[in-house]
Amino acid sequence: MSKRLARLNEQFRREITELLRQEVRDPRVGTVTVTEVDVTPDLAYARVYISTLGDAAEKEQTLEGLRAAAPYLRGELGRRLRIRRVPELHFEIDRALEQALRIERLLRELRSDRADESGAPAPGQEAG
Repeated sequence: MSKRLARLNEQFRREITELLRQEVRDPRVGTVTVTEVDVTPDLAYARVYISTLGDAAEKEQTLEGLRAAAPYLRGELGRRLRIRRVPELHFEIDRALEQALRIERLLRELRSDRADESGAPAPGQEAG
């Protein structure tokens, strides 16, 4: 990735975060964290990865609110950043944290299973 594109990704992330906190009043968009923005090299599209609390239905509602706000956000980005072409915004839930937690849980289970098989206590557990 070019330095320019990396700078744009970060700048879009900061600006979108600020707009969501200060300007967007849609009740479906609760507390949202923009974790990453990935702009295509031709500036046609930008994937905006977000993190939010709630169950699957609440997350889907948040995405609907963000999709509804996308044209407004795009216009504001154009005014704030003064760039000729503002990418079309596509919002997605960032699954990296969920995947990391799942891997951590699986590793813990594996360690526990190995300790049970050997009869020795698992790391961090005392022999009883």
